[in-house]
Amino acid sequence: MHVTDNSGDVVVTGLGATTPLGGDAVSTWAAMLAGESGIGAIEEEWAADLPVRIAGRLKVEPAGALDRVQARRMDRCEQIALVAAREAWADAAGPDVDPERLAVVIGTGTGGVLTLLGQDDILESSGVRRVSPHTVPMLMANGPAAWVSIELGARGGAHTPVSACASGAEAIAMGLDLIRLGRADVVVAGGAEACVHPLPLAGFAQARAHSTRNDAPERASRPFDAGRDGFVIGEGAAVVVLERAAFAAARGARVHAALAGAGVTSDAYHITASHPEGQIRAMRLALSSAGLSPLDVGHVHAHATSTPLGDLVEARSVAEAVGTHPAVTATKSMTGHLFGAAGALGALAAICAVRDGVIPATRNLEVLDPEVKLDVVAGAPRRGPLRAALTNAFGFGGHNASLVFTSAP
Repeated sequence: MHVTDNSGDVVVTGLGATTPLGGDAVSTWAAMLAGESGIGAIEEEWAADLPVRIAGRLKVEPAGALDRVQARRMDRCEQIALVAAREAWADAAGPDVDPERLAVVIGTGTGGVLTLLGQDDILESSGVRRVSPHTVPMLMANGPAAWVSIELGARGGAHTPVSACASGAEAIAMGLDLIRLGRADVVVAGGAEACVHPLPLAGFAQARAHSTRNDAPERASRPFDAGRDGFVIGEGAAVVVLERAAFAAARGARVHAALAGAGVTSDAYHITASHPEGQIRAMRLALSSAGLSPLDVGHVHAHATSTPLGDLVEARSVAEAVGTHPAVTATKSMTGHLFGAAGALGALAAICAVRDGVIPATRNLEVLDPEVKLDVVAGAPRRGPLRAALTNAFGFGGHNASLVFTSAP
């Protein structure tokens, strides 16, 4: 099937995920609306002496959904990307598209870091002959995109944005560009991350970025709350299928929402600290790309990782770029921070909010930080029609990505 119309309208026809809240997109969204927590204690022996012993682990292990031999040759990050992509593709009813007009964009922050660290341990303890011959394709950051492209037969490009915690959102922004530029009719885009390991945990603990509420894991991630003390590491993947609107209409596809615009900027300021100007520019570019004004936005899905400074910077940026009128939520309160997959999961939540007319509540928001001048949804989901939702993702290195979704055309 080939549609030559190169108009800029792009729609979302497929959703897939595997997260600390559920093994698929449907159960993840239901758990968000129910205000559940996917964060728990790390009970493995290797965590006993760490200052941080909590994480958002996958609700459903991915290997069971994959061929046994295939799973052994894939890093966990690659496994979950493929699981989420399969679900998204099936949800989109498997578009009949020219392989050269089908592209894949899967972002990640650390790629196959579990393989890298694990195989290094083997090298040090057992020698070179015990290192897996599959090490390199398992650790490479482009592995998730490569596996998904092989699975779907996508020959229109397999791309991998690596922009820390903005990776998944930047992947979706790139998918929008590929379609608008006429280079693809269908793009499978999203993010994947699996790095629950002693080294990242120790590093974040030393940087005092991670919550240390080891005695109350479910209460540890507290975006915008006055008592927040850091993020909680999480793992998971989220993938969407994007289509040129005319292509989707020609095949009678069901549409979840429209991807109306995207904005991607860099701070050029500091390797870990965010600058509000970069965030503000990303949001304004996304709205301009969508042809919308700030007053059109009824919902903002915040990046809001639960760090004392980061949440406050974003709150001020949202107020400046969009205003204080939108209903704001932060689902990392339930999943933890999925790093390279966070922006993609935030996009999925925003898509579902626009589609269903309901915004999940921010978990653990007991006392709103008095310096946060936003309408943060707490207690129970908020229902009502939404014309447009904006979602943010910001990462170390000064990466900023904002996406705007509108109700289905």
